[in-house]
Amino acid sequence: MATTTSSAPSGQRPRNAQDSGSGVNFGRVLKSEWIKVTTIPSTVILVITTVVVMVGLAALFAWSQAIFQEQLSNQDIPAEFQPPTEGPGSPSYDSLTVPSSGIVFGQLLIAALAVVLIASEWATGMIRSTMVAVPKRVPALLAKNLIIALVALVVGAFAALISYLVAQPLLSPQNLDFSLGEEGVAASIINTGTYLALVAVISMGIGTLMRNTAGGVVTAVGIFFVLPIIVQLISGLADWIPDAARFLPGSAGTQLVAITTAEDALTQLEGGLVMAAWAVLLLLVSLIVTKKRDI
Repeated sequence: MATTTSSAPSGQRPRNAQDSGSGVNFGRVLKSEWIKVTTIPSTVILVITTVVVMVGLAALFAWSQAIFQEQLSNQDIPAEFQPPTEGPGSPSYDSLTVPSSGIVFGQLLIAALAVVLIASEWATGMIRSTMVAVPKRVPALLAKNLIIALVALVVGAFAALISYLVAQPLLSPQNLDFSLGEEGVAASIINTGTYLALVAVISMGIGTLMRNTAGGVVTAVGIFFVLPIIVQLISGLADWIPDAARFLPGSAGTQLVAITTAEDALTQLEGGLVMAAWAVLLLLVSLIVTKKRDI
């Protein structure tokens, strides 16, 4: 009995998965991670909550500024107790910080979201499926960081812009309203998103290293919220403490969204670079550890 075999025509080679476009590439990994983020109800809830909290805090701050200005106008306050008429500490200057004022608690929600997204995969075992689909591991982790950074960037800038719009009617009766063209305002709104994006990358690095949701959230909250308070309380113990505290992620990030900076403080650019250095460092460490450590 003769057996017939078919062979590929001369000059052609069999098609494999990569040739047919069905292989793994970074674009498809990004799409997969985007689907994960946008289809998890808790993620959507946290994103909406972040926007609502940031806008609500900004509106509250704007309202308090308007009330304070009204009180100044209606009361005869001695000159030594009067706030400055311009510059930091004056009502007109403080009003410019309204759009980014919700960042204090917005960063905590974004940090929690980033930790939960990565640490929950280890808790549920889903990370095994992810790494089977993307055996090199690094592209999967890079995609996760890129997606959460993009989400945080959009959420932060959007919340700051809505905060600006909501605040104007509250500030207008006391002539404290201002335009987007005011020096530093537009940059502060954009950098609110930049800051939250860097917070997300730092927090995802923490979650990747700890592989524990509760521990990662507590650590991230401690770094961005508790540690600056502790440093402020002990700053009088040594002269070097306030200088070193400027390079903490939260302190540097505050300078990133500032309208103006004091002479002895980091500038907006310097604050952004320090914050970015923290994010890159934790990202690199998390990539190395993920590549070498068992899942």
